[in-house]
Amino acid sequence: MNNGITEYFEDIELYEEYDGYFCSIPDIITIAILGSICGLRNIHQIHQWATNDRVSEFLKEKFGIDHVPCYYWILSLLKYVKPESLNRCFADWVYSFMPEKSKSMTISLDGKTVCSTLKMSKIESPLHIISAQVCELGLTLAQRSTDDKSNEIPAVQELLKELKIKGNIVVADALNCQKETAEIIVKQKADYLLCVKDNHPNLKKDIEDYVQDSSLRDTMQTVSRTEKNRGRVETRTAYVTTDINWLEQKKEWKNLKCIGAIHTEFSTKKGTSSEWHYYLSSREMTAEQLLHHARMEWSVESMHWLLDVHFEEDWCRVENKDVQQCLNMFRKAAINLIKNFKNRNNSKAAISKLMFECLMEPQMISRVIFVFILLTIYMRM
Repeated sequence: MNNGITEYFEDIELYEEYDGYFCSIPDIITIAILGSICGLRNIHQIHQWATNDRVSEFLKEKFGIDHVPCYYWILSLLKYVKPESLNRCFADWVYSFMPEKSKSMTISLDGKTVCSTLKMSKIESPLHIISAQVCELGLTLAQRSTDDKSNEIPAVQELLKELKIKGNIVVADALNCQKETAEIIVKQKADYLLCVKDNHPNLKKDIEDYVQDSSLRDTMQTVSRTEKNRGRVETRTAYVTTDINWLEQKKEWKNLKCIGAIHTEFSTKKGTSSEWHYYLSSREMTAEQLLHHARMEWSVESMHWLLDVHFEEDWCRVENKDVQQCLNMFRKAAINLIKNFKNRNNSKAAISKLMFECLMEPQMISRVIFVFILLTIYMRM
């Protein structure tokens, strides 16, 4: 049955085979994603929702799920799932509703520690998950987990090798401003925009000295934008130059084409503050493009905010890292579906409101899934 979800998880790999039970792993994944679409935060809530007479009838009619297992069976079956395999299935699912031929998009990378795993006796180190976000679409493309934040750099590099990012630009924070990372991105036929901070002191100083020299800054292309929000005025000014032959480290960074800086000034009733950020990129870009791509980096932070605030992920006390990763993926899948529905319908409703509507009316879930199915059919034509 093509319900827009199950088919993408039919080939998922398990730690070991199981038999003798009436509910398949893809069915469990479907139930979990649908429950997450309703904003449900943990397996207890998902199970309680799925066993409601109205919802169970909906699951049977629309998704062919005849029986909903008990809470303990849902938890037990999720422990069979290999998170790496789930990640691959998830990425294939997201690629299915991304346009094959489109203008260059921004891929943002960032990591998040699941704080509920920090103090669990059965977990030796906290779970840290790196996400790749298609910023213009607001969609999580893929993820990769690591034992803790100190291992984020190699995890990001491995994730980049798996992604289909040709023609796009990858933005990352200062932690991932690494020569090896830049080289991997270029090998994937993409471009990079990396923020330079104190982990590369000489490079930062060279760029900073260039930008802060008023005579040199006047030769750089520049653009300024001002935004007002709730009594706070933010002015962002970007500076870009491709005149970088003087830069000693140029050859060390693969295909380095330009450097830039963004000066941000914040004004409130309490006063004014400002800050500078410095960048290097393998793409020759305008000051306007630098402002756009640098701003897009916060897209993944917005998704992390939803995980923390709406799903209360940092309070999810599941003492199994694999299940924690699964739940994290289900929440991101739900956010993807809701955002896709919101974007395609030009809805101004908050994501939390749309999720609540799905919780109150199961047929709303059908509408969300239907929009996704139509989109995947269109992309395959």
